Amino acid sequence: MLRVPTFVAPSPIAGVGLFAATDLPAGTVIWEHTEGVDWRVMPEELAAFPEPYRSRLRHYLYEEDSGVFVLCGDNAKFMNHADRPNCDDPEGEYTVTNRLVHAGEELTCDYRTFDRESRLLGTTFQAIEADGSGNGRLRVE
Repeated sequence: MLRVPTFVAPSPIAGVGLFAATDLPAGTVIWEHTEGVDWRVMPEELAAFPEPYRSRLRHYLYEEDSGVFVLCGDNAKFMNHADRPNCDDPEGEYTVTNRLVHAGEELTCDYRTFDRESRLLGTTFQAIEADGSGNGRLRVE
């Protein structure tokens, strides 16, 4: 669950993104996994969704190393990937700013630090609209 004031707005990275509503000093915890808000979805539960709902839902999920998917229950699901992000996910259960983030600046993270699929593919990603492939991401070589 987000721990700081944010807003969703058009993103120069892709579609929409998550933006800081106030200045956030380095080391600020901005998100923390919160049971009852953030949902863990078992692979068989995801597979039970018919298309196109499964692909659209998958666009907003990340995959833990265990193979379980997580859906952020608030606007954290709109955080975009960056190769040099202004936030880190050191333990997978929380997200922290790695430098001063100014009000109005887009909050970004490196998907490879917490998303199994991104890490296994070992490449950078650019978020795109769900395209029916089930992953909602485009490989960028």
